Amino acid sequence: MPLILLGAAVLLIVIFFYYVPFLLWISAKVSGVNISLLQLFLMRIRNVPPSVITRAMIEAHKAGLKMLTRDELEAHYLAGGHVERVVHALVSASKANIDLSFQMATAIDLAGRDVFEAVQMSVNPKVIDTPPVTAVSKNGIQLIAKARVTVRANIKQLVGGAGEETILARVGEGIVSSIGSAENHETVLENPDSISKLVLRKGLDAGTAFEILSIDIADIDIGKNIGAVLQMDQAQADKNIAQAKAEERRAMAVAAEQEMKAKAQEARAKVIEAEAEIPKAISEAFRSGNLGIMDYYRMKNIEADTTMRETIAKPGSSSSSSKPIK
Repeated sequence: MPLILLGAAVLLIVIFFYYVPFLLWISAKVSGVNISLLQLFLMRIRNVPPSVITRAMIEAHKAGLKMLTRDELEAHYLAGGHVERVVHALVSASKANIDLSFQMATAIDLAGRDVFEAVQMSVNPKVIDTPPVTAVSKNGIQLIAKARVTVRANIKQLVGGAGEETILARVGEGIVSSIGSAENHETVLENPDSISKLVLRKGLDAGTAFEILSIDIADIDIGKNIGAVLQMDQAQADKNIAQAKAEERRAMAVAAEQEMKAKAQEARAKVIEAEAEIPKAISEAFRSGNLGIMDYYRMKNIEADTTMRETIAKPGSSSSSSKPIK
């Protein structure tokens, strides 16, 4: 029985100190933060960790930030914000003489950005290495450039401003435009800072959460001769077109030849058909009395004479060659 009573007493003490953080209240009083035990108890009821709010108020008080109140910190926590991160950012901004209000800091934090990292980047600029950017100068030589972009966080543009990906894309676009406007690749290799100057003049940080301090070309390599490759491809394309047209003409010629042969065969067939009608015509002439027997023999003699003359006229014929005199 005494053990049960002792256990119940211990449990009650634990519950009491959980809901009434007496030691945390003492720590706040020692640090000069005015907060009551009732307020700490009500934080527990509202599911707000008293330790988080109290530590944040102690840090702000020690840093000389008088504008922070317990209600504002609780409201930011209940909204899903990071109270400690916001207080760290405000303290850092105050030490670095950066104009950052509590409303701006909480807005940046609720927007999903690390406000403390942004303040650090404002004090210590960040260097971003761009991926290799490939561009071609006017003489057709490909250049591959890498750049280092030094940026500083723009506190006023962190809410709604574009991120690092936009900076990298715009810098890459500027490098491509600068190299593409160069007359030849040698000019770019001799003066790589001309790329940086041209890109910086374009104001690429407009609408972003950063301020571009400098753009330095870290490396430039020579790639392919794109102009020569394009000319070779064009020559190959012209060759293929010429071959296709020649093949088309050959096919048309073959088709015309086949058509002529077909017409010649058709004509020969008509001739043969007409010759086949000759005996019928002669028979009909005999029956009608328009052709006599002597006329027929005269026609046959003429036909034989014509055949003999054609045979003699053929080259290589034995009849047309002259015989030697014995």
